[in-house]
Amino acid sequence: MRIIGIDPGTGILGFGVIEVQKNGKSILVDGGVIRTPAHQPLDERLIEIYRHVASVISKTKPSVMAIEKLFFAQNVTTAMSVSHARGVVMLAGKLSGLEIAEYTPLQIKQALTGYGRADKRQMQEMVRVILNLKEVPKPDDCADALAAAICHSMTLSLS
Repeated sequence: MRIIGIDPGTGILGFGVIEVQKNGKSILVDGGVIRTPAHQPLDERLIEIYRHVASVISKTKPSVMAIEKLFFAQNVTTAMSVSHARGVVMLAGKLSGLEIAEYTPLQIKQALTGYGRADKRQMQEMVRVILNLKEVPKPDDCADALAAAICHSMTLSLS
């Protein structure tokens, strides 16, 4: 099974695609970030995000999208623009026939480390170990997206 994980954002959106093999091991298929310029109007940024995500889906052919749920307590403006980005990403997934699974940051941390308050370094190291990589995926947004995909694979193995 192939899973695309998404760490939503408008300036930087992380994506990571993993393949879950029959033996339960996960391997990295693709990963990276989609960047949009801060000065660009939001509607143009959303089109760019949609096109890039649709392209990644087309190239890697996942069957499921695991996307991080938003948790913002301070900046409402940021929360709104990231919500827009989440919406276009989910639309790209649904139009490509993907199942969509949503996870909170707490759920992702618990799945990967067993501890809901794990810090960024712990999470990145677990992504590296689980995917048997030589180095932690960079930038952080890519590692976060891979963590969402891994979380979904672990959730499936528990059912």
